[in-house]
Amino acid sequence: MPTLLRDLRDLLVSLKLTVLLIVFSIVLILAATIDQVNLGIWAVQEKYFHTFVVFWKIGNVSLAVFPGGYTIGGLLLINLLGAHFYRFKLTWRKTGIWLAHAGLILLLVGQLLTGLWQDEFQLRLDQGQSKNYAESYRNVELVLTDTTDPKFDEVVAIPEKPLARLETVQHPKLPFRVAVKTYFPNATLAMRGPMQPADPSAPATQGVGPQVLATLQPLTYKQDERNIPAAYIELIGPDGSLGTWLVSPLLDEPQRFAFAGRNWKIALRFVRSYQPYTLTLLKFSHDRYAGTDIPKNFSSRIRLTTPDGRDDREVLIYMNNPLRYAGMTFYQAGFENNDQTTVLQVVRNPSWLIPYIACALMTVGLLIQFGIHLTGFFARRRVVAA
Repeated sequence: MPTLLRDLRDLLVSLKLTVLLIVFSIVLILAATIDQVNLGIWAVQEKYFHTFVVFWKIGNVSLAVFPGGYTIGGLLLINLLGAHFYRFKLTWRKTGIWLAHAGLILLLVGQLLTGLWQDEFQLRLDQGQSKNYAESYRNVELVLTDTTDPKFDEVVAIPEKPLARLETVQHPKLPFRVAVKTYFPNATLAMRGPMQPADPSAPATQGVGPQVLATLQPLTYKQDERNIPAAYIELIGPDGSLGTWLVSPLLDEPQRFAFAGRNWKIALRFVRSYQPYTLTLLKFSHDRYAGTDIPKNFSSRIRLTTPDGRDDREVLIYMNNPLRYAGMTFYQAGFENNDQTTVLQVVRNPSWLIPYIACALMTVGLLIQFGIHLTGFFARRRVVAA
């Protein structure tokens, strides 16, 4: 057993393993770059980098074909830490190397935390509009809202995974069960014609469902497009079914119904991230080069307010000048509706400072190590000259 452990230690700290993992990283990045044409950037990140093993589907079978980003990055981190403990001596002449490697280790850890913690949303604001939430670009949720009390709404949100698995959900705050009959990961909606026959796979009996036809569409992976899901949801009370609703983010307004003496709303919407402050779009500016339609600059003048009145100020957001506030970063991403609507990319990344610290450590380490070698070189030259 000691021999086996020693061989394992020698493998984990060896330079050969370092080179092999770097080669694996190059192959992984190349394969992900090629596959991005088919899957898009989000799916590629999940398939190749935010996973321990890369699976390829051959027919109806998924086969493990390559180590994923978590595996390669984790082994690189272990290899680097092991090399320091068993191969490098802690001397002042190695100070630069220790700092540079510490920066590299911190960079690997920062990338892992970013993959685990970072969330991205979008905030669309019409001129003069105020919002205290941003919406996910990809993930949806089924929302059931009790609107009986005029002072506040009681909201129950069911994430997308149970919907996609066609599960039946019973929440303690709901007096009925939520049964998912059909789920379309991407769909279009169209008004049903008067002579159009009923679709047996579309059993909507309540709300707008009987008048609207949902059609399944192939998933899109293009960067400038997104999938719009739709679902048929049946609500089941103690005495039986309350009916089936068609829900989709394409429906502008939630559908209302009453049950057990209370008023309810049901809707399928993109996941919201609520914040304890409000942003109001005062003015969106789309500057162009004189005499052309070539964009020169996009900027949004935002008013930021908090309920307690401690913050009430105007902020200008433009390219490379985001707003950072309460752990969120707001970037100018685009515009819509003839320059009347701004689109802000909202990022929450608690580890955003780690890459900057890591790069600073590596820079200082390399400068120190270069300075030590340069000083030694000049000292040897003086001895030879003497």
